[in-house]
Amino acid sequence: MNATNGMNYAPEGKPKPVVQAGEFAFAALRLDHGHIYGMCNGLLEAGGTLKLVYDPDPAKVKAFCDKYPGVRAASSKEEILQDKEIALVAAAAIPNERGALGVEVMEHGKDYFTDKTPFTSLEQLEAARRTAAATGRKYAVYYSERIHVESAEFAGQLVKDGAIGQVVQVLGLGPHRLNAASRPDWFFRKEQYGGILCDIGSHQIEQFLYYAGCKDARVQSSKVGNFNNPDYPELEDFGDATLIGDNGATNYFRVDWLTPDGLSVWGDGRTVILGTKGYIELRKYVDIARQSRGNQLYLVNGEGETHLDVNGKVGYPYFGALILDCLNRTENAMTQAHAFKAAELCLKAQLEAVRTK
Repeated sequence: MNATNGMNYAPEGKPKPVVQAGEFAFAALRLDHGHIYGMCNGLLEAGGTLKLVYDPDPAKVKAFCDKYPGVRAASSKEEILQDKEIALVAAAAIPNERGALGVEVMEHGKDYFTDKTPFTSLEQLEAARRTAAATGRKYAVYYSERIHVESAEFAGQLVKDGAIGQVVQVLGLGPHRLNAASRPDWFFRKEQYGGILCDIGSHQIEQFLYYAGCKDARVQSSKVGNFNNPDYPELEDFGDATLIGDNGATNYFRVDWLTPDGLSVWGDGRTVILGTKGYIELRKYVDIARQSRGNQLYLVNGEGETHLDVNGKVGYPYFGALILDCLNRTENAMTQAHAFKAAELCLKAQLEAVRTK
């Protein structure tokens, strides 16, 4: 991964195809965020065939085609939407344009896979909910800080296996390096990026719902501020929130754009999952001052203390499950209700946030 620019974070794993070559064709549409590379990597490793790409910026398309030589540049968005072989469209548009694009994709009979945050307003969310229900198409979301992190995937398996008992609280820390010079103009405009809790906070809320087994939650409190970036007055470089799940589990998370230059990676992302019989800590991207490899998992329960380096041992099963869900119309990768609920709660946390600075 790139140590200086989180936009270039694009994990690569071992190929584990769930379909034969050509059986599941997908396209990339809108390349505004570098997460599109992680999204496509995951789908390709699961056996998907990347057929077409389109973005209004020819330079972005050229860079994408250089990375994926087998893809063909489409002449327009419409060429992708009208191609009957394309089953799914992966997209990383500017955040406030993701919802409308998803509606358009679903209305053309295709499943949609968007970068997070999937929406910047509740109105966009409701439009997508209506369209998904009416068309039967999927609105999948790249909540990468869980689905594309091996330690996070393994933690989910441990929780399901009862390794720490019933989950009581999920604590999430999501720091990111700003690297302002490399960011596009939209990144600093709140109408376009949605706010810090809406954006990178969406990862944290999705993880809480998943690990704690919540179908719903309420935002108890949330805060945002701009502490270190007066040149970008619309940027929020700090945010936190507390949520209470429908099963009594609680969540506190903090997200920020304050990662210091001395850190070897773009952010020291951590998650602590407390259960009635133990706890799990994830050091996702680095184990500071110890080793540069992330995916370090620490488990403490009645059997003792365990440290596991899970790099290369878990893989990224979400992508194969998503492909099979699209083919079989199942919901094994992530339910539509879960994806939308995480989006709804991050929007509410943003709307209700107190501005502290």
